[in-house]
Amino acid sequence: MNSETLRILDSIARDRNIDREILLMDLEQAMVSAARKHFNSENLEEFGCEIDRLNGGMRIWRNLDEGAQEEIPLSSLGRIPAQTAKQVMIQKFREEERNSLLEEFSKRQGELVTGTAQMYEGGSLVVQIDRAEGFMPRSEQIPGEQFQPGDRVRCLILDVRDAGHQVKIVLSRAHPDFIRRLFEAEVPEVAERVIDIKAMSREAGFRTKLAVSSVDSKVDAVGACVGVRGSRIRNIVDELGGEKIDIVRWNESSQVLISNALKPAEVEEVTLCFELGRATIIVRDDQLSLAIGRRGQNVRLAARLTGWDVDILTPPEFQKGLAILEETVRPIEGITDEMLDKFGALGLISVFDVEEVGPEILETNLGIGPELADLIVTTCIDKAKIVAEQQEQEKTAAEQLAAQEGAAADVLLGSAPAVEVDQSAEAAADDILGGKH
Repeated sequence: MNSETLRILDSIARDRNIDREILLMDLEQAMVSAARKHFNSENLEEFGCEIDRLNGGMRIWRNLDEGAQEEIPLSSLGRIPAQTAKQVMIQKFREEERNSLLEEFSKRQGELVTGTAQMYEGGSLVVQIDRAEGFMPRSEQIPGEQFQPGDRVRCLILDVRDAGHQVKIVLSRAHPDFIRRLFEAEVPEVAERVIDIKAMSREAGFRTKLAVSSVDSKVDAVGACVGVRGSRIRNIVDELGGEKIDIVRWNESSQVLISNALKPAEVEEVTLCFELGRATIIVRDDQLSLAIGRRGQNVRLAARLTGWDVDILTPPEFQKGLAILEETVRPIEGITDEMLDKFGALGLISVFDVEEVGPEILETNLGIGPELADLIVTTCIDKAKIVAEQQEQEKTAAEQLAAQEGAAADVLLGSAPAVEVDQSAEAAADDILGGKH
C-alpha cells in the first residue's frame, strides 16, 4: 500500500461521488476479513488494520492477550486472502456507489434532466443520465414516440427506488409534471413563480390543458406562456412532438374557469350542481362538436382541469329537460313557483337529477317536510323511467334511419346491389308503354 493506491482511491471517490474516508474504511475492513480467513478465525475483534491517510502506509495486527499486538506482514497473507480482500473491496465499493446514487437521485426526484437513449428493453427505454442509467416504462412514454441509440432524451425523474443491489431510476415524458418543468425551463416567469400553473390535465401525445394565473397584474399569464409570436409555446410543442397545448386563464369562479377550460368552444351558460359535483354547459349547435372535441377529448380534459363532471347540452336539450321537470313536479300539491326556481338554483335541471340527489337534499334546500320531499323524488323516479324508455326508442329509431340512409347512398353510388325489379311489374309496364305487342 502506497501513495499511488491513495491516488486511485481519490479518483474512485471523485468519479463515483463517494466519500474518500468511507472507501478507506471499507479497505481496512477488507484487509481484516482477509486476515481472519488466513488464520481461520471467527473472532471479529482478533485482527485490526489501519491505513495512513497521508502516505498510504498499511499496518495489520493481531490482538493478543493482555492488550498486546502482533504485527502481521502483508506478504504473509498469501494469494487466497488477497483475493478475499479484493472481493470484499469490490462488494463494499458497489454498495457505497449504490448508496451514493440513491442519495443523489432521491434529491433530484421531480427534476427535468437530459440523457442519452441507449436501447429498448421489454418496451422500456434505457437512458444514460450522468453516471447512472434510468429506465422509462412504456406507460411513461409518449405514445408513438421512438428514440434511436444516441438520441438526446429530455425527461422527468419520476421516482427513485432502492431495488436491492441496484438503484432504479424511473423516468417519464408522459407525466403532467414533465409539462410543468418544460414551462419552468422555457418561461422565466413560471420558474420565478410570477406566473403560477394552478391546474393541469394531460393526455400524453395528444393534448394538454393548463390554467395559469399571475401574481403581478402587469404580467399577462397567458401571453407570457405563449411568448412573442408563439416562440415559447412552440419550443415546448416541438419537444413534445406536436402535442396540442391549451393555455387558459385561471379564475376562482368555477363557472368562469369551466368556460375558459372548454375553449376554443364558446359557452352560452354554465349551471353548477354542487350536490352532484356536476357542471351543465349550454353551447350552440355549431359549437357542440368543438366543445366535446375529438373522441370527447376536450370535455374530458376540461373536467379533469376543473374537478367537475361536465355535461354538454344544446339550448333545446336544456330547455326540454327543464320543461319535463316542471311538468312532473308542478302538479304535486304544495309545490310553489319559488320552489321551482330553487330547483334551477341547485343545478337540478332534469328528473334524473332529482332522482340522484334524493329527498334529504330537497328537505334541506327547499325547506319542505320529508313526506313532500319523498313524493317529489318518487314522482321524478317514475317519470325518469318513462323518459329513459323514450330516449332509448328515439336512439334506436335514429340509428335505423341512419342505417337506411347509408344503404340508400350505397345503392346510388353503385357500392351495393340494386333491388331486383319484380318481373310481373316490369311486363305490365312494357304493355302500357307499348314495349311488347
